[in-house]
Amino acid sequence: MKRRTFLTASAVSLSATSGCLGVLGGGGSGGEPPMPADGNMDGRPPAFDDQPDERDVDTNSFGTVSESGVEVPLAPVDVAHYWYKQGETRFVDARSVSQYEASHVYGAVLSQADPNRRGDDPVTDWPTDERVVCYCGCPHHLSSMRASEMIQNGFENVYVIDEGFWEWHDNGYPMRGNDVTATPENWVVGGEVAAAFAGENAWAHHRPSGQVESTDIGDDGNYELHLKFHDVGPDSTVEVETPAYTVEGKLADLATGTVTG
Repeated sequence: MKRRTFLTASAVSLSATSGCLGVLGGGGSGGEPPMPADGNMDGRPPAFDDQPDERDVDTNSFGTVSESGVEVPLAPVDVAHYWYKQGETRFVDARSVSQYEASHVYGAVLSQADPNRRGDDPVTDWPTDERVVCYCGCPHHLSSMRASEMIQNGFENVYVIDEGFWEWHDNGYPMRGNDVTATPENWVVGGEVAAAFAGENAWAHHRPSGQVESTDIGDDGNYELHLKFHDVGPDSTVEVETPAYTVEGKLADLATGTVTG
């Protein structure tokens, strides 16, 4: 496996390189050189000089989430990080372009959950027998959509990060982006449609930035969208889209009460 080498120090640090910020997980006094620019399209992490102790990972013990008729396994974030440090997986970010550009797992490629937004997909030519970890921030709806599609396309070893990207971020694991220090506020937008739409998707869009989030509609027709959008505040206009209606309004207003169309 061809991997870029990065000699780590034992510190959490922020490094500015070519206009990007890099975060390196660890603990200590700092002083490591800046991480090299991403630039790769293979989804692999760099090669670290410090390797974690070998551990047994029972993937059969993982929980799953059902998406499009596929049971997608949920990997705990610490396991995903272990595979990452060992160089034993590729990473796929299923979010939007602007969210990826702001902060993402260092080495991950962008392959959006919505195929209409995907463009040239970097995963197309990947070997289907290699391990792949997908992630998003909601914490795992968009990533489970992307993982489900990959599994249906013949990928044999696909997981999603159970706790989502923001747990990776909060743990100070390696990241790249132009705003990796920011933790967007979590806005919760709840709504309801007829129970006949159970199992379908509700979406939230911030059209100016292209940021998007999604969730399943529950058996009773209720849904709850968790939005962590960069540079989006209470007065930002957000669009909520369901199979029954589309509603547009200020985020603060949508997050108050129940969206019903």
